[in-house]
Amino acid sequence: MQSRVKALEKKGKLEELRDLKSLDFAFNEAQFQSKYLLETRDLSFGYGGDSPLLIKDLSFTVSKGDRIGVIGKNGRGKTTLLNLLNGEMKPLSGDVNINQNTKMAFFGQTNIDRLTRANTVEQELMYSQPDCTRGTARRICGAMMFEGDSALKKIEVLSGGERARVLLGKLLITPANMLLLDEPTNHLDMDSIDSLIEAIDAFNGAAIMVTHSELMLDALATRLIIFDGGSVSVFEGGYREFLEKIGWESEAAEDKSAKKPRAAKGINKKELRKLRADLSAEKTRVIGPLQKKIAATEGAIVEAEKKAEAENMALLAASERTEADAISTHSKAYHDAMGKMDSLFDELEKLTAELESKTAEFDLKMREAGFE
Repeated sequence: MQSRVKALEKKGKLEELRDLKSLDFAFNEAQFQSKYLLETRDLSFGYGGDSPLLIKDLSFTVSKGDRIGVIGKNGRGKTTLLNLLNGEMKPLSGDVNINQNTKMAFFGQTNIDRLTRANTVEQELMYSQPDCTRGTARRICGAMMFEGDSALKKIEVLSGGERARVLLGKLLITPANMLLLDEPTNHLDMDSIDSLIEAIDAFNGAAIMVTHSELMLDALATRLIIFDGGSVSVFEGGYREFLEKIGWESEAAEDKSAKKPRAAKGINKKELRKLRADLSAEKTRVIGPLQKKIAATEGAIVEAEKKAEAENMALLAASERTEADAISTHSKAYHDAMGKMDSLFDELEKLTAELESKTAEFDLKMREAGFE
């Protein structure tokens, strides 16, 4: 009985699992032959008044194959930068020069709210590109777990996670050679994040990614745009290299303050940055496999529930026909599926507790080292 209570309590979670179960990502690449897709020169932006500039004199170029990670704390201007590059906002000064052959695809949380609420999922995909047929739209709906009649759901009834998947579906259809991605992993499970990373890695165009995911940064970023200490700068290197060679200014300031970390006594700045990078890498190695086990268990729960529902429907049909053998067969299969689901919920609970414990353990290590 207790396990069934757990199942009922996690019904909302099951709905989410059904929504987010492994997506297959493959971007529709638009050809590009020139050297640069985009170039900014002395780009500056702020909201006026007494507010400081969010971006000041930022210059960089974007070429084919670039994987640029945009990092920093929330509210520092990362999303604003993407909006400036996409032309949705205008700079106070400086220029954003976009090659005439550059075709952008933009994924952002604010864009989710710009979907046409009266459209069905299928219509939203079909109307996004003139050459998108109903068959193509349906195939993408299936890849995004909007199977069968689910593709006929209206946008207005979808959850935030479902709308995010619709927006990703539109990106799959849209020919592009430059991806602007604002926290693309927020509504995805580990398997889907892995698929997204693989697709971006295989993409022949360029990608600029605002993300807090160290997994994505470690796997993809070859350059960084860093919002830190009230300024923005470009780092020619990967995320781990940045942590080892430069590190966050806020952490460097703590080294000089009265809050100097206990673990940092007698350690110079270079060693401190290496310690920070090593701790982050260790956390990824330990937490990553746990997250994958959780995702696999969640997927198995979804499959078990589907099996139980199918067997229950078959059992009802057999009962109406008074077919004794079929009733016995489907009844056993139904109870087996329910038992498996209960067992999986117990396993999920253990894995989740272990994940929370390990995460807390690493957070403590980071705090003791003075990094958080």
